[in-house]
Amino acid sequence: MTKLTPQIGLRAAIILVVSVIVGSGVFKKIAPMASELGSPLLIILCWVLAGLISLAGALSTAEMASMYPDSGGEYNYFQKIYGRFFAFLYGWGNFTVVKTASIAALAYIFAQSFSSLIPLPDVGIHFWVLGKDLLENFSIKLLASLLIVILSYLNFRGLSVAEQLSTWLTYIMFVAVAIFIVYGFFSTAGNWDNLTQKSTTFSTKKLAGWSIVKAMALASLGAFWGYEGWNHIGYIGEEIKNPQKNLPVALGVGTGLVILIYVLLNTVFAYILPIDFFIQLNEQPNKIAAVEVANKLWGNGGMLFIACLIVLTTLNATSSTILMSARLFYAMGRDNLFFRKAASVHPVYQTPDMAILIQGIWSIMLIWSGSFDQLTDMLVFSSFIFYGSTALGVIILRIKSPEIERKYKVVGYPYIPAFFVLFCVSLLAITIVSQPYEALLGLGLIATGVPFYWFWEQKK
Repeated sequence: MTKLTPQIGLRAAIILVVSVIVGSGVFKKIAPMASELGSPLLIILCWVLAGLISLAGALSTAEMASMYPDSGGEYNYFQKIYGRFFAFLYGWGNFTVVKTASIAALAYIFAQSFSSLIPLPDVGIHFWVLGKDLLENFSIKLLASLLIVILSYLNFRGLSVAEQLSTWLTYIMFVAVAIFIVYGFFSTAGNWDNLTQKSTTFSTKKLAGWSIVKAMALASLGAFWGYEGWNHIGYIGEEIKNPQKNLPVALGVGTGLVILIYVLLNTVFAYILPIDFFIQLNEQPNKIAAVEVANKLWGNGGMLFIACLIVLTTLNATSSTILMSARLFYAMGRDNLFFRKAASVHPVYQTPDMAILIQGIWSIMLIWSGSFDQLTDMLVFSSFIFYGSTALGVIILRIKSPEIERKYKVVGYPYIPAFFVLFCVSLLAITIVSQPYEALLGLGLIATGVPFYWFWEQKK
């Protein structure tokens, strides 16, 4: 059986966890969250709770990773717990919706942010299919596609090349975010009263009884999109040195660092500008909250600073997502549950070359289809089906297979994984009730894998 070579140490693994999570969400989600909650403190609480819940999921996943440190992450765990069919549906869902649409969305946001710095030409060509102009924003889509091609090539050339790129980009991001947070908190442009003042235009009746639970859940979807990706490190399990020890540490420390960054950034946003500003900003979809905050702090120079930071973080997150997600499709190909060529390992660069290629082609197709934006609405819903299944698997294996060696055991067992499972079930139920179209479409896309599973099983 073809295997990948362990090359990643603990420090690099932590960096990869941070780099794949921090994208564009934290810079813009405060506006839609403000329109749902009408209170800065509730928004900050949302980011804290979403972070702690994500950490609970990461700690639960860490126990699984310490037991089965192979390529594929949850796909590998699910085969041991639920069987090949459920594991395949997880992998197929990530290929059709979760990971490839995430790559497409990140690349597109990178291109948009780049265009705000250096305006791209408006080509003005059109191609209509079923009432949709596939060539709309041609220059943006072209740059986003080019980014995926370049980053896929760098990942193809070797794990160390991609890891070093991610490390340097993450260090630059740490410095830039630290400058923004420190300057923001010490700036006289803000007002500490902004943190406690509720909206004057938001009806508090919206947050009475069950409504506040529903509003917090919907607002949390934005926060969870910001935290999306903490589980990616498991996909490269067999390429991490001493994985039984380093995978759990990387998951816990990396997720904890992101929580700190996100809470501090949103506190700065709320300190600089009042809540009503963000509620009004939500009506302007082309405006980014962090850019407006930076404009208040530093004028045009601040807007340029944040635009560069968003370009940096989306570039970093796109590269890291390409790096880690390809290992999932490689693992599926190795098990004959995907295109067989996806199991190829390049003899020189020791990378899953064909899995990277297949992933890149589909991500670019999503960009040009114009559908990735709708698909990302289903990302959180689809993801938490499987996140909850991982935490439930921890409990199942503790009962069924207590003899398996566990180099790391989740703290607070069984309360931490049980809490995370209950949360996932609650979030899925609320999403089905409040956003039935997105939820059912997400389930439908995952279900399209059934005939493919039958086909590959028959070939095997």
